[in-house]
Amino acid sequence: MAEKDERPEGEESAPKSGKKKLIIIIAAAILVLAAGGGAAFFFLMGGEESAEPAAPVQREAIYIKIRTLEGRPMFVASLENPGGNRHFMQIYAEAKTRDPQVEQIINQHMPLVVARLNTLFTTSDPNVLRNVDGIRALQNDATELVNRLVQDRGGEPGVEIVLFTNFVMQ
Repeated sequence: MAEKDERPEGEESAPKSGKKKLIIIIAAAILVLAAGGGAAFFFLMGGEESAEPAAPVQREAIYIKIRTLEGRPMFVASLENPGGNRHFMQIYAEAKTRDPQVEQIINQHMPLVVARLNTLFTTSDPNVLRNVDGIRALQNDATELVNRLVQDRGGEPGVEIVLFTNFVMQ
């Protein structure tokens, strides 16, 4: 006990203070390393995803047969060329979409879809439809027409293409 009295108070607290400082420094170093490791993980692993836009989830295609009121799956159009010759065209058409809401709108308004497409087909020039480019142009016009109709009925234009599954012209 005599030794205890001979030491000044500053010496007694110095060893304890040194241990506390050492523990605090070690704890701070561990925290800094953990934070650095977490940040590195976030930027290296999470950075790849945030650098590129997330790929949209690809939904399965929905094909909607465009049918007349009688349930016939085809259009029959009478065409007249500028020379006065009459031609007939038969088209089987399906709309391709990935949005169930678009499918619902098309099915709900099928008579209007059929009427508008019928008008488009009967006003086409048979001379233009004699080659593949003319048929593709008609197909693009049909796609735009159906998309406008869907949009007018409150949906998003989600028809990718109106496919002609059978096309006959004579």
